[in-house]
Amino acid sequence: MAYKRERKVSALLSQFAGPTRGTSHCPSLSNPPAVIVMVGLPARGKTYIAKKLCRYLNWMGISTKVFNVGEYRRQTVGPSNKHDFFRSDNQEAQGIRLQCALKAMEDMEQWLKGDGEVGVFDATNTTRERREWILQYCTERCFKVFFIESMCSEPDVIQCNIKEVKLSSPDYTGADEDDAIRDFMLRIQHYEENYEPIDEERDKHLSFIKIMNVNSKFLVNKITGHLQSRVVYYLMNIHIMPRTIYLTRHGESELNIIGRIGGNGNLSEGGKRYGEALAEYLKEQNISDFKVWTSRLKRTIQSAAKIDAPIEQWKALDEIDAGVCDSMTYEEIQEKFPEEFALRDQDKFHYRYPMGESYEDLVARLEPVIMELERQRNVLVICHQGVMRCLLAYFMDKKAEELPYLKCPLHTVIKLKPIAYGCLVETVPLDIPAVDTHRPKPEVTEVGRESGDALATVPPYLDEKPISEEETVSADGDSSVFMETPPGSPE
Repeated sequence: MAYKRERKVSALLSQFAGPTRGTSHCPSLSNPPAVIVMVGLPARGKTYIAKKLCRYLNWMGISTKVFNVGEYRRQTVGPSNKHDFFRSDNQEAQGIRLQCALKAMEDMEQWLKGDGEVGVFDATNTTRERREWILQYCTERCFKVFFIESMCSEPDVIQCNIKEVKLSSPDYTGADEDDAIRDFMLRIQHYEENYEPIDEERDKHLSFIKIMNVNSKFLVNKITGHLQSRVVYYLMNIHIMPRTIYLTRHGESELNIIGRIGGNGNLSEGGKRYGEALAEYLKEQNISDFKVWTSRLKRTIQSAAKIDAPIEQWKALDEIDAGVCDSMTYEEIQEKFPEEFALRDQDKFHYRYPMGESYEDLVARLEPVIMELERQRNVLVICHQGVMRCLLAYFMDKKAEELPYLKCPLHTVIKLKPIAYGCLVETVPLDIPAVDTHRPKPEVTEVGRESGDALATVPPYLDEKPISEEETVSADGDSSVFMETPPGSPE
């Protein structure tokens, strides 16, 4: 009976794979589209890894999208599928699940043939037969395949994952918690019956990384190319321990008051008061295992002077280099470099100051900071407006066109608490007045525009209005929480 069932599955997979074309027909591409295939039993953190990796690659400018087979299943047959749906001898359900996997694969193929660069195929993929089908499908279409297998044998971790993530899945909406846990444990048992982990010898021809017991051990095999190397490095740095990251700009500087960008000015009197208030706020938080990071510029170092914690200075945290425009006001830039000013307004993320940097350059410079933040527990980063925008864009999954316009008011602390599928964000204004340095995108961005149009959104200087609690870190100014809807189980 089992033999007949395996033959039926093989026939279905062969039918879905399509005509064999072979790799000889693939053009010689230095950077072919890539498919990252998740592997592992339910409740092993696959979707957590997939979404976190997707967010990182998109932040780095690599167009990435997750294709979660569980979402396709729910769209096809609805949620609330009980554990019997996942039995290996339920041939009708198995056919539906295979059809859903094929639809996800076809959608990913179309996306990669467009503007996509990396597709993440998020499903259990627990049998060798399924993985061979995926490999054949992708190889025939000249996609480079990399497998990520997440394994965990620690019952406490699995139970925690089920309670924190799976019970909020659409599959268990309105269900009793104990009943839902029992049903999901039975679902896991159904997958365990046919689970074939990636084997170091038998699958040595594959490119893969095995992550065991929440990053306690790794097995890496046949890594080729810059992308796979970067993915492996990232995965070996992330952790799931509870933590809080505090982001704040330096206290108001003397250059902020007179509307000059960049430079290396000292704190104003208000900025000094903010440094004192910041130290008091952190003392009240009573944070354990706490570090402070600053840039190499005076205003961040001075802002940290009163804080009782280890302090590290990072050159990578220095403000975006404005090149020939450094220490100028917006009015002076418009007067001396009107064309450059307009070009920056047209595409603020990619525009590079003459002899300076772009936001795109800044993101690349900050990658080591992100890697180290992922390794740490509780950290306060005292930085600058441009730098803070880049860091927030990573944690809040903001697009490149949104990043340069994220609001990061002075004298405000942003608390970030990474969670399963996103990040909780809390904005904490400290009651110290400061100037407003946020310049929204003007309506007129054409070269040759009138000065009034170019300077229409320049904030007023010497504005002593305190930062209100309505100030946020969003591009549109009305959102203070980023949290993706949990997608539930992969299959």
